[in-house]
Amino acid sequence: MARYRVSMDIGGTFTDVVTYDDEAGVFAASKASTTPDDLSEGVMAGLGSVVGSPGDIGFLVHGTTQGLNAFLERRGVPVLLLGTAGAEDSYHIARGPRTRLYDLHYRKPEPLVPRRDVLGIGGRIAPDGTELTPLDEQAVRDAARKARERGHGAIAIAFLFSYANPAHELRAREIVLDELGEDFTVSLSHEAAKEWREYERTSSAVVESYTGPIVRRYLSHLEVRLRDGGLRVPLHVMQSSGGILTADSARARPLQTLLSGPVGGAIACAELSRISDRPNLIGIDMGGTSFDVSLIVGGEPDVSAEAQLEGLPMLMSVVNIHTVGAGGGSVAWVEAGGLRVGPRSAGARPGPACYGRGGTEPTVTDANLVLGRIDPEGFAGGQLTLDTGSARKAVRELGETFDLDDVAMAEGICDVANSKMAQAIRTITVSRGIEPRDSSLVAFGGAGPMHAVFLARELGIAETVVPRFPGAFSAWGMLQTRIRKDFTEPYFFLDEDLDGADLTAVLTRLEEHGLSTLGDEGVAQEHRSIAHSVDIRYAAQEYTLTVPLADAAEPSTPDFLKTIAERFAEMHQSRYGHANLGAPIEFVTVRSAAFGDLGRPEPQKWPHAESPEFPHQVQQVVFGGAPRDSIVVRRDDLLAGHAFEGPAVIVEDTATTVVPPEYSVSVDEIGSLIIRSKEQA
Repeated sequence: MARYRVSMDIGGTFTDVVTYDDEAGVFAASKASTTPDDLSEGVMAGLGSVVGSPGDIGFLVHGTTQGLNAFLERRGVPVLLLGTAGAEDSYHIARGPRTRLYDLHYRKPEPLVPRRDVLGIGGRIAPDGTELTPLDEQAVRDAARKARERGHGAIAIAFLFSYANPAHELRAREIVLDELGEDFTVSLSHEAAKEWREYERTSSAVVESYTGPIVRRYLSHLEVRLRDGGLRVPLHVMQSSGGILTADSARARPLQTLLSGPVGGAIACAELSRISDRPNLIGIDMGGTSFDVSLIVGGEPDVSAEAQLEGLPMLMSVVNIHTVGAGGGSVAWVEAGGLRVGPRSAGARPGPACYGRGGTEPTVTDANLVLGRIDPEGFAGGQLTLDTGSARKAVRELGETFDLDDVAMAEGICDVANSKMAQAIRTITVSRGIEPRDSSLVAFGGAGPMHAVFLARELGIAETVVPRFPGAFSAWGMLQTRIRKDFTEPYFFLDEDLDGADLTAVLTRLEEHGLSTLGDEGVAQEHRSIAHSVDIRYAAQEYTLTVPLADAAEPSTPDFLKTIAERFAEMHQSRYGHANLGAPIEFVTVRSAAFGDLGRPEPQKWPHAESPEFPHQVQQVVFGGAPRDSIVVRRDDLLAGHAFEGPAVIVEDTATTVVPPEYSVSVDEIGSLIIRSKEQA
């Protein structure tokens, strides 16, 4: 009988695997090197290290960066964009605001589709959904033939007001598939994002077309490998919203998986918030390539209805994550006489100099190794023995540029990386009116716990939490989430014109449809639920806030407008620092999220220490430019109730935690390390 629940997080350097044994009630984690040429190789290797056979798996979920990497590296498929004739240039016109007002070199984001690959198609739908001009079907057929001749791998169709009436888009897809075959990728804007704003909806469809074929090929290939290995359950995929879908559904809507890799960490932080009674958390995920920051506010992940990547918008539910190019593999280099760290990464191959795979440039990992903060014999669970000599050589050669020895240069590399990461945290907190000092810092990723306390010190955060399996925490979070499917409906009404009964009818229709689709995901009737919200703005404003509703019937209650206006004003005050209760408000979009509960394993209670003593060594580790006697301890030897003072290095298979002087460490009931500043305690 299948006994394991398994999750996988495929990063740029390592593939993390977390398993939960339903029979024994215990978690386990491991890492395998990511195999960029064929990611399924790393996945199968990771699974092989923790379960006997894929046939022993009863539930499997993973986060993929295939679509995201294709987008960032601009290696998606060539896309032909079909727009409404006369308005087909809206994608290239984009928006007018300069996002960097005083940047003399500012340029609008580079579109994924060049102007020569945009075609106008006759036919027009009115804003209310009525047909003004019939679709020019011959023009669509000619466009499909051009796509074949030019070698396009996908077609995006984005007609005006298709969110009000999708008939023209649906018919256009029928014609394209008739010409090019049922397997050809066609993305419709009303399916990618059934919302107002033509440019953003078009951009969403283009991104889905651009990355979709790559995501679909990857998922199909992985499913074949897993089935051949004996897997008998559906493969699930993490979504950008923090929920999961079966691979079949993910292939149909690949845009939803674009940010699936980093999101697992945010969901893990939300679960940690619940079980540890810490409502406000800042999650930092530092891997080999990137540094991701997420927020938990009031116990819930920070989710928005829109995302931007490299300036290109996408309308979809997404956990807000701010990412910068700073990871363990980030290369230290010189520019204009100054030290820079990242965003370029040494990756998995050749990797940092200390990997011994041919890399010669100094990285953050090399710097930490020179400072004595990494165990060269136990890195990545002992899968890789690090070459300290090569790390020193690479760091020393860079140090000659600044007339610094290898130790001073190594600390400089870490200081610059820490400054860059601290600024990323400020971007997602201070710039939005959130005070970092009111939150605890949760450190995960293979390199996160190594730098977290230094970041907390710079930001004035008193408490740092390092959960169990920090190097695989994002994968652990994927085991804590639910099936999620999002549905939207444009709904434009001023508050004075709103018909509460009509809004309830719209919500009820979305609820019935949303709950029924969960059956396709294998969710039993009793495990289905729904959450409703509505996008609201002050009349004549541009941007909205998503305001939650109690249920579909709430708009029919007598005091609904008063209640929802107060709720909106409270959110506006929190987000922007001001509100205008009593001013006219406008309803814009109705949102419903359908959830399917697949069950989640509860965290293990960590064994309690019977004695304050624990096995450890004392070694020299550099802090503040000088070697200090520091406790070096295996994390498995620390039990609930153990406590000690820094400096210290805590070693485990998936990560290393560095505790500088003037900080204390304790272990809580679920095995998390709680690190506090003695000055702020």
